[in-house]
Amino acid sequence: MKRIAITEKAAKIVNQLKKQHGNLIFHQSGGCCDGSSPMIIPEEDMYLDESDIHLGELEGVNFYMNQDQFEYWKHTHLTVDITEGRGASFSLEIPLGLRFIIHSRLLTEEENAVLNPK
Repeated sequence: MKRIAITEKAAKIVNQLKKQHGNLIFHQSGGCCDGSSPMIIPEEDMYLDESDIHLGELEGVNFYMNQDQFEYWKHTHLTVDITEGRGASFSLEIPLGLRFIIHSRLLTEEENAVLNPK
């Protein structure tokens, strides 16, 4: 079971950005500048610490979420998608006139038991 997934359309953009920028990382912080939206940045530009939770890998790109944000989202399955429009972040897709967004659904009882053991 996975906690996170990506749409085909978003995966194409991720792969395009990887070709252009090299190793990348997704991060969702809950901070300023559309921080509650997933941002994709060069891996070397991101400082991770113990407050960042690894949710999985999408198209070879690790996805992290800040611990405080994770507390709100831990009972949901997240799907990264892409939409037209410019967000207010430093994410690499912004110059393309696109931005990553999250679709969520509650975890099933079975998923919750595996992904959030008590």
